Amino acid sequence: MNIADIIQYLETVAPKPLQADYDNAGLLTGSQQWECSGILVCLDVTEDILNEAEQKGFNLVVAHHPIIFKGLKKITGNSFVERIIISAIKKNIAIYAIHTNLDSVIAGVNGEIAHRLGLQGVTILQPVKGFLKKLVTFVPKSHADKVREALFNAGAGNFSQYEQVSFNSTGTGTFTAKPGAQPFVGNIGQAHREEETRIEVIMQGYDQDDIVKALLSSHPYQEVAYDIISLYNETPGIGSGVIGTLSQPLDENSFMKLLVKCFDLKVVRHTKLSGKTINRVAVCGGSGSFLIQKALQSKADVFVSADIKYHDFFEADNRIIIADIGHYESEQYTSDLLTRLLRGKFLSFAVQKTDLNTNPVEYFLKNWGLNT
Repeated sequence: MNIADIIQYLETVAPKPLQADYDNAGLLTGSQQWECSGILVCLDVTEDILNEAEQKGFNLVVAHHPIIFKGLKKITGNSFVERIIISAIKKNIAIYAIHTNLDSVIAGVNGEIAHRLGLQGVTILQPVKGFLKKLVTFVPKSHADKVREALFNAGAGNFSQYEQVSFNSTGTGTFTAKPGAQPFVGNIGQAHREEETRIEVIMQGYDQDDIVKALLSSHPYQEVAYDIISLYNETPGIGSGVIGTLSQPLDENSFMKLLVKCFDLKVVRHTKLSGKTINRVAVCGGSGSFLIQKALQSKADVFVSADIKYHDFFEADNRIIIADIGHYESEQYTSDLLTRLLRGKFLSFAVQKTDLNTNPVEYFLKNWGLNT
């Protein structure tokens, strides 16, 4: 099995075009053409992670965080990033990052957090807009089924909880073939009328090239008429953060204890508790302060995230509890998610989650070791 096969699967789970503009997801070192000897899954790539992969005989590391975020002008080993790149190249280890694109799908990082908390009725907190497009084409009635099937197989017609979605109407197409044309129906120089089916399908913008290719290869006409229309609709299942409800409401202290238990926390930074009941919970793995206002608008009782700055806590305004559980802590189960997905797809292939904790943050609590 080549590394390309693993990448192709991962990018069906979390397509690369869903990554944020600042991100650098994808293959960072190595070649897609390498035969894969095993996959080590982790949150962060460190020198210890590469050593672990080498010891296990694995030549692919799948990480959540990209080791390369910005362009490098030199690789001399003077920074930890440069040392890791040099080490990966020397050891012939490929590094693949699946970052904000995995954050953006409902079954990704945030869906895993929601699952760990037992949230129900989970939906995207801030759905993305502008990714959807509509393709409209006109097909001889006799070939409508063939073209529809080709469009569906290429990824068109998938919308929320439905697939093979299309709208079809019948009309009459007219044309006159010029000398040199090769018409599927009609004769050169003679006006022709053909009963046609108008097919409309929704598609993700990043699937456009494959879907148009499927249309052109399955359509019988020499010249295929089609329109592509950009839509501003929200895209179900794609966006930032998620929101859901607890299986049963909890008081604030009980909810905090749930957080500590679910994520094995040493500390939770949070806004003032006010005695309210917690039922509706919004979450965002990693740095999620940009979603505080959206959590408020969505009537969440609590917003669980990380990297909340001092002044951001004031945005709660006694209307919501903001709970910062730590960046690593909020995303730690991403490795479990990826391991589970890869093992489910590649049943006879070596996929292991790292044995290492790569959290660079430690906590010194004043009452540790004291009889208080």
